[in-house]
Amino acid sequence: MTTGGKASAVIIGASGGIGGALEAALIEEGAFAVVHGFARSRSEAQHIDLRDEASIASAAAHVAGGPVPTLVIVATGLLHDGDSGPEKALRDLDPEWLAQLYAINAIGPALVAKHFLPIMPRTGRTLFAALSARVGSIDDNRLGGWHGYRASKAALNMLIRTLAIEERRRNDRGIVVSLHPGTVDTFLSRPFQGNVPAGRLFDPERAALQLLDVIEGLKVPDSGKLFDFQGEEIPF
Repeated sequence: MTTGGKASAVIIGASGGIGGALEAALIEEGAFAVVHGFARSRSEAQHIDLRDEASIASAAAHVAGGPVPTLVIVATGLLHDGDSGPEKALRDLDPEWLAQLYAINAIGPALVAKHFLPIMPRTGRTLFAALSARVGSIDDNRLGGWHGYRASKAALNMLIRTLAIEERRRNDRGIVVSLHPGTVDTFLSRPFQGNVPAGRLFDPERAALQLLDVIEGLKVPDSGKLFDFQGEEIPF
């Protein structure tokens, strides 16, 4: 990514498998003056909690004090937690679990956009991306189930579309997208890896490089869309 060494990159969720690999890859690449990694488990200036808007605002203020960010990636997601996980049937719906899924998978990334898009440049190529999932595609839903996760990722995709429209008015070269990383060997996917086809379970490092390759190739007309790890568009 061409930045002239004067810009910064931001990874939200840098303590996770994909987020940590993205942070490491960008640091190794050396194209950015600063790579900011934020996570709920990190402390002080690197702390962010998607359920706490004040922490998001604080993180954005910290980034705004240095080189301008031209790349922001929200690499967070919630699929299961303790005894709570993907629903197999309608009878399994639980309002508290649904609220948690929406808070992390849709509302949190939207709040990151609220505070980070305004500090990104108003001219030149910028990119804001959030990790979504193929199962969040309404058009691609053939199996049903996983109601809350599907719906919260579909909500994220709609938010990305609307954010992209608004961002185009602020910076006509700004790109806002959802990205599907595939099935990655992380805590999020571990209980559900049994049916993954051979060669389709990626380690975080490979997933990160694939996503960065996709990001590199995105153009302004791609803004507001969902792309997989091969750069193929997934219909909403």
